[in-house]
Amino acid sequence: MQRILTLAVGCILFTACNNGNKQAELTSYKSIKVTYPETKKDTTVKDDYFGTAVYDPYRWLENDTSAETAAWVKAENEVTQNYLGQIPFREAIKKRYETLFNFEKYSAPFKQGKFTYYYKNSGLQNQGVLYRELEGGTPEVFLDPNTFSKDGTTSLAGISFSKDGSIAAYNISEGGSDWQKLIVIDAGTKKQTGDTLSLKFSGASWKGNDGFYYSNYERLKEGSVLTAKNENHKLYYHKLGTPQSEDKMVYGNDAAPVRYMFGGVSENEKWLIIGTANETYGNALYVQDITKPGSTVIPITTDMKASYSVVDVDDNFFYIQTDKDAPTGKIITAPATDPSLANWKTIIDAKPEVLSASAAGGTFYCTYLKDAINKVYQYDRTGKQLREVTLPGLGTADGFSAKKDEKETYFTFTSYVNPAIIYKLDIASGKTEVYKESKLQFDPKNLESKQIFYTTKDGTKIPMIITYKKGIELNGKNPCLLYGYGGFGVSLTPYFSTSNIILLENGGVFAVPNLRGGGEYGEDWHNQGIKLKKQNVFDDFIAAAQWLVDNKYTSRETLAIEGGSNGGLLVGACITQQPGMCKVAFPAVGVMDMLRYHKFTAGAGWAYDYGTSADSKGMFDYLYHYSPLHNIKPADYPATMVTTADHDDRVVPAHSFKFAATLQENQKGINPVLIRIETKAGHGAGRSTQQTIQEQADKWSFMFYNIGVKPTY
Repeated sequence: MQRILTLAVGCILFTACNNGNKQAELTSYKSIKVTYPETKKDTTVKDDYFGTAVYDPYRWLENDTSAETAAWVKAENEVTQNYLGQIPFREAIKKRYETLFNFEKYSAPFKQGKFTYYYKNSGLQNQGVLYRELEGGTPEVFLDPNTFSKDGTTSLAGISFSKDGSIAAYNISEGGSDWQKLIVIDAGTKKQTGDTLSLKFSGASWKGNDGFYYSNYERLKEGSVLTAKNENHKLYYHKLGTPQSEDKMVYGNDAAPVRYMFGGVSENEKWLIIGTANETYGNALYVQDITKPGSTVIPITTDMKASYSVVDVDDNFFYIQTDKDAPTGKIITAPATDPSLANWKTIIDAKPEVLSASAAGGTFYCTYLKDAINKVYQYDRTGKQLREVTLPGLGTADGFSAKKDEKETYFTFTSYVNPAIIYKLDIASGKTEVYKESKLQFDPKNLESKQIFYTTKDGTKIPMIITYKKGIELNGKNPCLLYGYGGFGVSLTPYFSTSNIILLENGGVFAVPNLRGGGEYGEDWHNQGIKLKKQNVFDDFIAAAQWLVDNKYTSRETLAIEGGSNGGLLVGACITQQPGMCKVAFPAVGVMDMLRYHKFTAGAGWAYDYGTSADSKGMFDYLYHYSPLHNIKPADYPATMVTTADHDDRVVPAHSFKFAATLQENQKGINPVLIRIETKAGHGAGRSTQQTIQEQADKWSFMFYNIGVKPTY
C-alpha cells in the first residue's frame, strides 16, 4: 500500500530586524502532502552471519541497471521535486545563491614548459576553463570542458604534462564517474594524438615524450561497471601511438593482489616510484631505476602498517614523509644507493602538530595542523628551518609546490569567514604578495568564527569551530547546520563556502566539530574512531549537538545535521540512535549498509576504518549494532532528505536507496523522508555549476521550511 504523509507545521518564522539579527514570529506554512511510492519488499532475501539471520528486503535496489530500479528512482525523484516545488521561497533562495555564485574564480597557477597554466570560471560556467599564457602575453583557452557535453556534466578531472610541457594527457569524467577517459594531446597545437585510455583512480605520469605510466583495474565486459567490485589494481606503461590493449604491465601480481596502486616518475626522470595499498591507511613503497632497461623493482618498505609518501628526490636521496613511529608525521632521507629502512635518517622530526609536506624550489614546505588551524614553515634539504611563512590569519593554507628550478610558488588561504585568496611566494626571500583576490559580492567582515572545546561522552575534549553573523542573539532559536565527517584520517580545516552565506545571512550558525576518526591530531586521533571504536565518532557528534543546544546557539527544533560519504554514515547512525537529536537531517552519498559495503567498487579498501562483517562474529555484531540501514525501527524521525547520484561508483547509490525506502516505511512522525537522486553526477566532484546551485538551493529550502525559517529575500 502507498503511504501518505501530511505535513502541517506550526512554525516559528524569522524576519530581519533593524539591527541585523532575527526576530521570531509565530505563523504556519501550508500543508504539503507526501505520497511515497510503493516500494516492493522481498522478505525472502536474507544472509546468515555467524548464526544470525539478517533480512534484506530491498536488495533488488542494488541492481542499478534494472528497469525496476530505474522506475523507483524516477518515482522517488518526482515525489521529492513535487515537495520542493511547493516550498514558497525555493526560487528566491536559488536566485540569491546564483547571484552570490556569479563571480570570477581562479586556481593557483602552475608552470609547464614555457607556459603558465591556471583554471578560471567566469562566474556561472558549468565547468572551469583551463587557460595558459606566456610571460607578459595574452591568456588563451587551452581546454574548455564546457564543450565536452551540452549539459555541462562532463568535467576535466585532471591533467599531466611531459617534462618539457610539449605533450599533455587529461582525464575526463562523464557524469561524475570515477571511471574516466584519458586523452593525449599535443600541447602546442592542442590536437589529440589519437591515444585514448579508460582507467580508474589514476592519471598519467610521463617518461620523456614517448609514453607514460598509469594504474588501472580490469574493466568488466558485462554487468554494471558502476557497482562491480574493484580489485587488483596494476601499474601499466603506455607507449604513444599504440592501443591500450598492448600496454605493458609494469607491476602487479594476481597471486597477491592489491586494491590501490599508484606510480609516479621523479622530477629528474630517473626513478619510478610505486605505492601499493590494500586499505585506505598504510602502504608499501617501491622504486625502479627507469634509466636502466631491465632494472628490478626495489622495495623501500613493504609492511603497509604506516603511511609513506615521497616528497622529493635528488641525485642522492629519496625524501619521504612517514608516520612510522611518529603518529603526526616526520621527514626522513633514504639513500638512493640503498633506500632500505636500516639506512633511513630523520631530518625533520615529528612535532605535536600534524605534518603535510611539499617541495618547491629545492626546499621543503611543512604545513602543520594545530587544532585544525595551519602554520607553515620552510626548511632546506638538511632539515634546517629557514623561516615561518606569514599567513594572513587563522585558517587553511594549501599549495607550496613547484619544480626545483622555479623561483616562486603559490598558495591559497581561506577560512570560514574569508573567501579564498591566492598568494605568490618568493622562495628565496619568503616574501608573499596577493596574486588573485576573490571578487565575491559579499562582505565577510560581518561574520565571525570562534573555536570552542567541548567534552564528549567519555571525557575527551573535542574542538569545534562555530561561524555566525556578528551580533547574533544566543536565544536558542537560531537555525544551525552541524556538519561532520570523522573518518579515514581526514581533517576538516576552515574553508569558505559561498553556499553557507545563505544560512549565515539569515541569522544562522554553521558548526564543524573535529571528530575522532579524523586526522586533526594525527594517527592516534584517527585510530580512536575506527572499527570497534567507531561509536566514539557518533558520540562526539551527538555531544556537539547537545553543546550547541545547551549554550543556546540553537535548539533541537532549529538544528540540522549534515555529512557526506563517511559523514553520511555518521548522520544515518546518529538519527537511528537518537531520532530526536535534530529537526532536519541530510545524509549525503552515505555508507548505510555496513554489512555489505565491501562487496561494491572499492569498498573493501575501507576495512581499515570499518572492519567487515566477514572478519569475525565480534566485528559483525559491532557493525550490525550501528549500521544505519539495520537499525531503523518505527520512530519519529527528523525531516530527512537523503541525497545520492546515479553515477556514484565510490559509495554506490544502493546504500541510499535501501536506507530511504526503509526510513520511509518506518517514519511514524509528521516529518517528510525524501531522497534526491542527482542524474549524470557522481560522488561529489565534477558537478556542473547548475547542478550545484540547484542542489544547494534545495538543501536550504528543505531545511528552512522544516525548521520554520522565512528567508529575508
